[in-house]
Amino acid sequence: GLHRPKSALGDYMVKVVTASLSDVDCALLLVEPIPHVGGPEKALIERIREEKLHCILCINKIDAVEPAELLPVIAAYSEAWNGFDAIIPISARTGDGLEELMTELGKYAQEGPQLFPDGQISDQPERQVMGELLREKLLLCLDKEIPHGTAVEITKFSERDSGVVDVGATIYCEKASHKGIIIGKQGAMLKKISSLARHDMEKFMGTQIYLETWVKVKENWRDNVNYVRSLGYRED
Repeated sequence: GLHRPKSALGDYMVKVVTASLSDVDCALLLVEPIPHVGGPEKALIERIREEKLHCILCINKIDAVEPAELLPVIAAYSEAWNGFDAIIPISARTGDGLEELMTELGKYAQEGPQLFPDGQISDQPERQVMGELLREKLLLCLDKEIPHGTAVEITKFSERDSGVVDVGATIYCEKASHKGIIIGKQGAMLKKISSLARHDMEKFMGTQIYLETWVKVKENWRDNVNYVRSLGYRED
């Protein structure tokens, strides 16, 4: 999402959002049911207008408001720009409106050439996927305590003669207090995160995984441009 960056990682994320609008068939502007168009939304609308893109306005979280409350939201965005191809209210939580949204998006989908061989499900190296699976479990298990201030580095990725894959991963966080939360009482939280990640790793790799995880504090890592790049967040 587009936001006001407060770190080097935030700068990277914002650049990815704005750059991604340069080569798409249709943009989907996802907003909350608030009758006010904020600065980030105005910036995105301006980029969409500049690129002359088809755009669908998608208003999420309709399960949290009364139907009549959507009218001023639609009015505010229509006043900001009258070029939306469609305005579709949805609830990602309940699924309401998603079928209509997918039908509308289908109008802009164009069949292209097969870019990858049959059976290839990702263009990312397996090592990178292992790190993303572990970070996903961190976010799912710690969504209330720790924001996106964690990073994962895969320090070991090797296969034994038996086919078992050894994966070593270091989880970086910004504060000692965060480290305690990630590890949990008597290591319970880290054990839970590692177990969930290992299950998905084995499913992805199709073989047994031996996963070892460590937690280290690296203060203000999101502000270190070189470190952010070393974790794979590159603009090229």
